[in-house]
Amino acid sequence: MTTVRTPAGWPATEEDARAVQDELRARVILDEPGPPPGTGHVTGVDVAYDDELDVMAAAAVVLDAATLEVVAEATAVGRISFPYVPGLLAFREIPTVQAVLDALPCPPGLVVCDGYGLAHPRRFGLASHLGVLTGLPTIGVAKNPFTFSYDEPDPARGASSPLLSGTEEVGRALRTREAVKPVFVSVGHRVTLDNACAHTLALTPSYRLPETTRRADALCRRALREATAPNE
Repeated sequence: MTTVRTPAGWPATEEDARAVQDELRARVILDEPGPPPGTGHVTGVDVAYDDELDVMAAAAVVLDAATLEVVAEATAVGRISFPYVPGLLAFREIPTVQAVLDALPCPPGLVVCDGYGLAHPRRFGLASHLGVLTGLPTIGVAKNPFTFSYDEPDPARGASSPLLSGTEEVGRALRTREAVKPVFVSVGHRVTLDNACAHTLALTPSYRLPETTRRADALCRRALREATAPNE
């Protein structure tokens, strides 16, 4: 397990963080298709918090995209690097998530974040932020639509509808299980929305959430329990 320090010069105020978002948002690449679903590696990242102890744990789990078998995994623990502010959650997570990706023994391939990319009030959620900083193709697959609107997709698996900010499509509500609440897919960096949805369906053969997210969630929770367990 890697222990992470908050980088020197990390934004300390909301104003500083928004300025960084404004600077980095211009670097998001939206005209690359991304890797084909079912090929290479696909990696889930997720984090767990203990706010009382000011500790967070991140996990990355690399899957073979064709078989969904685990190829590699890594964890990292660090201090929470930014206060809770809606729209600025990436600043709490990025240092530890970057560290856990760096700790992997193999290339991560496509990175799937439990959260948002362009489906963000400032069009720069965690998936976009992480993609720009690492250069990796990234997507966001979220459990809820944040502040955006959508029409309920048809009940069949694979059905989708636009996730909208006014008339702007910022992502899609995607049905991954028949007649089960959809997930909310958005582009992070270097992937098209069609491809992001295709990857999400490939990663959800049995459950609503992608296997990448399910496995990274379990691993980061376990890492947090181990990191915060009292010494005996």
